[in-house]
Amino acid sequence: MTSGSRIGIVGAGVAGLACAKVLSRAGFPVEVFDRAPDVGGVWSATRRYPGLRAQNSKFTYHFSDHPMPEDYPRWPDGQQMQAYLAGYVQQFGLTEHLRLGTEVVAADPVDSGWLLEIRDGDGVHRTSCDHLVVANGVFSEPVRPALPGAEAFAAAGGRICHVSEFHDAERARDRSVVVIGYGKSATDVAEAVSHLADETSVVARRLTWKMPRTFGGGLDYEKLLLTRLGEAHFAAREPHRTERLLDYLRLREANLDLIQERVTRKLRLRELGLLPEGRFERIATGTAALATEGFAEQVEAGRISVHRDAEVTDLIGGQHGPAVRLSDGTLKLAEIVICATGYRQEVPFLTPYVRRALTDETGDFRLYRNILPVDVPNLSFAGYNTSQVSALGAEVGAHWIAGLLTGKFVPPMAEQMNSEIDERLAWSRERTEGHHAHATSVLPFSLANIDEMLDDLRTPLPLTSRLAQWVRPVRPASYRRVLRERPVPVAAAPAPAQVAEG
Repeated sequence: MTSGSRIGIVGAGVAGLACAKVLSRAGFPVEVFDRAPDVGGVWSATRRYPGLRAQNSKFTYHFSDHPMPEDYPRWPDGQQMQAYLAGYVQQFGLTEHLRLGTEVVAADPVDSGWLLEIRDGDGVHRTSCDHLVVANGVFSEPVRPALPGAEAFAAAGGRICHVSEFHDAERARDRSVVVIGYGKSATDVAEAVSHLADETSVVARRLTWKMPRTFGGGLDYEKLLLTRLGEAHFAAREPHRTERLLDYLRLREANLDLIQERVTRKLRLRELGLLPEGRFERIATGTAALATEGFAEQVEAGRISVHRDAEVTDLIGGQHGPAVRLSDGTLKLAEIVICATGYRQEVPFLTPYVRRALTDETGDFRLYRNILPVDVPNLSFAGYNTSQVSALGAEVGAHWIAGLLTGKFVPPMAEQMNSEIDERLAWSRERTEGHHAHATSVLPFSLANIDEMLDDLRTPLPLTSRLAQWVRPVRPASYRRVLRERPVPVAAAPAPAQVAEG
């Protein structure tokens, strides 16, 4: 593909913006489409719920060449994260590439690339591109449980919404709030509204392990999990010498047990009845989560009640007001129900034929390096390698895509890529008991995933930096040199596509 080939990018979140910057600097004409009016993806003001905060500190959650502002707190909130990404757009001149408030409603493969149908304020139009990058995010389509009794519940004054639609904590003032779920968004929003609500309840089908930000004594979450030594404590598909040594000395299991006990004591899980089942190692089976600051304290103070191993089965309305029924028969007053029930990983704008070629019978995406579909040409995915260093991972992934399109490297033959995908999916399903985020998560092996992509590009991280990462949390700036863009000769661009009114 020539550097004049037109690139269409679906999504203006972390991964989409990284691709826009890297690919435009490689000489490609780029257009980024996003239905939201602002950049940010999960950080967009249109999706920002009360209590939303970055899981990583500002020292690890940023691009290699764009540090967080010095005046930001250690753990930036949702508004600050959106402002950081808007600053990235300004610094690297990406505004001209953005088509905000523009939704890609259909993308059809054609001989020359992709025919796109887009919807904006002026209606539906058609355009095209030579290569399509899907960066719509793995948290793009909210999941709302289908609960009986919705009409009576609404008639009695009840309100039900997904957490991504709940933007103002003041709406909960002096009301009874039920939060469904126990992931990070559930505990974040529950803690935020518990200071205003008359009553706050969390209904958790399954309790999961969460990491406190700090343990005391100089230890914190990033020093434990965002180092190579931390990754080595989790069973890898292809263990290296250090992982094998930890197993041989029986240190891996012993150290994880020690961390599990420290987490239990720090968060007072036994005293509060919030001790999850299973081993702590399960923290990395899908999406690792930090414990929400203040959540345990609000539970202890009686401002939050947690109904564990339970589900909401019905919405109820009537003369006594809106309520919910739980699976154990409990009735709870519920003027507001917030569904923190996750997201579907969907690409609805792609044709059914393409979607079938991208996923297997279980819905898992079949992507080499979590980026490249083997059987669909002129298509790649960005941000489908969910990790604990998502900004850096997305940036390296953008360079991988640029390397693919400029011919800097050639991927293996289809048979070899399919074999690698088969092995990875089988391993993921076995170690996570099926809870592996439809094969779009590389947790807890964030640094190993970055190593693979850099090895493909033949630009590995220098040994000194790799050695430092064994005991020090990853520093994105250390990757700046190996990710330095090098201008490529710009070939003659193809004739511009005709744009037809829809």
